[in-house]
Amino acid sequence: MADLEKFRSETRSWLNQNAPESIREIRFTELEGNWGGRKFEFAHPDLKVWLEVMVAKGWTAPAWPKELGGGDLSNAEARILAEEMKNLKLPPPLMGFGLEMIGRTILDTGTEEQKRQHIPPIVRGEIRWCQGYSEPDSGSDLASLQTRAVEDGDDYVVSGTKVWTSYADKSDWIFALTRTDPSAKKQDGITFLLIDMETPGVSVWPIQLISGKSPFCETRFDDVRVPRKNVLGQVNGGWSVAKALLGYERNMIAGAFGAAGGSSPKRPGSALANLARDYGLGEADGPLDDAAIRNDISQVEMDARAFALTTQRSKDAARAGHKPGPESSLVKLYATELNKRRADLSVRIAGPQGLGWEGAGFDAEEIDRTRSWLRTKGNSIEGGTSEIQLNVIAKRVLGLPDA
Repeated sequence: MADLEKFRSETRSWLNQNAPESIREIRFTELEGNWGGRKFEFAHPDLKVWLEVMVAKGWTAPAWPKELGGGDLSNAEARILAEEMKNLKLPPPLMGFGLEMIGRTILDTGTEEQKRQHIPPIVRGEIRWCQGYSEPDSGSDLASLQTRAVEDGDDYVVSGTKVWTSYADKSDWIFALTRTDPSAKKQDGITFLLIDMETPGVSVWPIQLISGKSPFCETRFDDVRVPRKNVLGQVNGGWSVAKALLGYERNMIAGAFGAAGGSSPKRPGSALANLARDYGLGEADGPLDDAAIRNDISQVEMDARAFALTTQRSKDAARAGHKPGPESSLVKLYATELNKRRADLSVRIAGPQGLGWEGAGFDAEEIDRTRSWLRTKGNSIEGGTSEIQLNVIAKRVLGLPDA
């Protein structure tokens, strides 16, 4: 304990000395901020400085091996670093699928050559990754995917289409599931490939959502040649790799959507309660007048705090070396439903001003609130539908028999 307290003191001192003062009030969720990559543009120049400082320290991936660019911190030390950054209101220096999903999977499953090729660029924020799982005709039955990878010498030739590929238009590499043995049982004939998005034959088409934004894309592969060395895991054994990665994805989604909302560094207290006061439902620092709204806000806030404790246990388990299992479906399901409830409540609080799409009658914040509310409708679909998560929980967590 004495060593950990010394580490905490030294970490706090180092952060105070090296973190630019200008970034301390910048607030990001786990789906915003610096995702890195060749196409990325920093929202503030000091965020680039912050990234470079943390890369040099190895603290963009503090618990990963030092020889691959990480910090080699123990699980307890990594947790202390996260706590001190939060106390100082410092944003994450780097985030994204590289750190949260494919990087962890490469560390678990990859060859030494794959680790040395891919992990350091992820840690330095040089390469941004996207995920090629869903397909237009597969729906929730992911194992029915039809994107083909045909062996040709030292390469695989990939043809097919992926859909709902988040941020594919901003990404440099994609990890994709492909069918390499059409005659095998559908889960057994799948191979996990790492593909450079600049390879000839890869094309990306953004998909506009109901919110008016286009974070999702359709990604097409037209006879794309992928080196055989880019197989992650075993040929025709990609399903097990894919399931392991899904555990990391669901935990990431849970952290992002479960933590949404909260308070602002510049305005303490519940964001929902402050919003209600802004719309005349209570005095500046007093109780809210509308009992129904007050009760609904209290319920969401209590649920969010209880959920935060649950996700913290998951993070502690991950830092202790435990890989995510089927219980990740629990946190993914709850987080997305909680985020939808929170967004619905914010629109109710704003009343008629909660449905602004454009025009002089609505300010930018109100328009953004409307579009964010619409965006949450996809939360229970992305990363595996809520119905699929319920099936996983019933069968693999609770051990219930098939209907």
